[in-house]
Amino acid sequence: MSSRIRLTLLIPTLDRSGAEKQLVQLAIGLSPEEFDVDVLALTRGGPLAEPLQDHGVPIHVLGKRRKVDHGALRRLKRRLRNSVPDILHTWLFAANAYGRLACRVVPDTRVVVSERCVDAWKRPWQLWLDRRLIKRTDQLLTNSQSVAGFYRELGIPSGLIEVIPNGIAVETPTAPGDPRAEVRAELELPENARLVTCIGRLAPQKRVTDLVWAIELLHQLDPRAWLVCVGDGPERNRVEHFARETGCWDRVRFTGHRDDTGRLWAASDVAWLASDFEGQSNSVMEAMAAGLPVVASDIPANAELVLDGQTGHLVPVGDSAAFAKQTAALLADRDRAQQLGTAGRQRMQDSFGLETMIDAHARLYRSLTNDRTDVMPADDDTT
Repeated sequence: MSSRIRLTLLIPTLDRSGAEKQLVQLAIGLSPEEFDVDVLALTRGGPLAEPLQDHGVPIHVLGKRRKVDHGALRRLKRRLRNSVPDILHTWLFAANAYGRLACRVVPDTRVVVSERCVDAWKRPWQLWLDRRLIKRTDQLLTNSQSVAGFYRELGIPSGLIEVIPNGIAVETPTAPGDPRAEVRAELELPENARLVTCIGRLAPQKRVTDLVWAIELLHQLDPRAWLVCVGDGPERNRVEHFARETGCWDRVRFTGHRDDTGRLWAASDVAWLASDFEGQSNSVMEAMAAGLPVVASDIPANAELVLDGQTGHLVPVGDSAAFAKQTAALLADRDRAQQLGTAGRQRMQDSFGLETMIDAHARLYRSLTNDRTDVMPADDDTT
């Protein structure tokens, strides 16, 4: 009788970001009868530790404090040596690097590396390290064809790359009350306000200042329009300053992190994303799953989700006027907006379901452990 597949997931933090959300959904969604899962946080935990704990998934924080932290690397090696996972699955640059450096102590462990973004931010030394460590990689996973293409261009062999798109749960809204009225009251907005919402980390590549300027233009076309900007990050102070300096402050609500993003999507009319590069936006997927039309920057990753003219609109990167124009048309034609939103929701359900993502990972893990189709629960008898 075979034991369960021992799977260790390694990621820098458990903050509220896209890769972290996907890891948590995967960890709690895999069958506990087949997989023995634990999670290692390289630097620190975070708010997404709670759902893992609620589902009984062990979490260990390694406490990395510096860019090069030999102590954290030693702790990771010790952890791997003690647990000897069948598969080590790492997520994001720091974890991908540390995991592959540490895996030498467990030579029989298969190593899966997740690259989640078109990493245009990486410096030459980071790209060099990625290429250098490829010999310690059994499988490189990406979440979109655009990310796969980026890494193929860096010289990663195509045969080593597999695409497993992000997964999203498409559920029938069951929240009590009227979120549209409640959210407008909370944000001190008129009852007839039209909410254009962007949710995500406030980082330079998100180009949130483009959206702040777009809401100023949109407000001239439709005075009912307000921008709701949900999230936090290194750009927050600069973006808020830009809103004040350009006279847009009264038309924007900066909420910081929220735990009720589903409720905010339900209260919104249109979703925006202005990024100049992405991997596969969880924000766009959540908005589409909620039945919202999306107006997003025309980059390859967004085009894999948003079908222009069918589930929303794609506009040139940095074109605030195009964001305003397309959104004004949607606000003026609610039937058309609903049609696009319904099509987007169906697209998420058909092609990007959560179970599809989990099942694809499970198949990969099985194949890397010699296709053990006879996997059975581990014997828990400790007497």
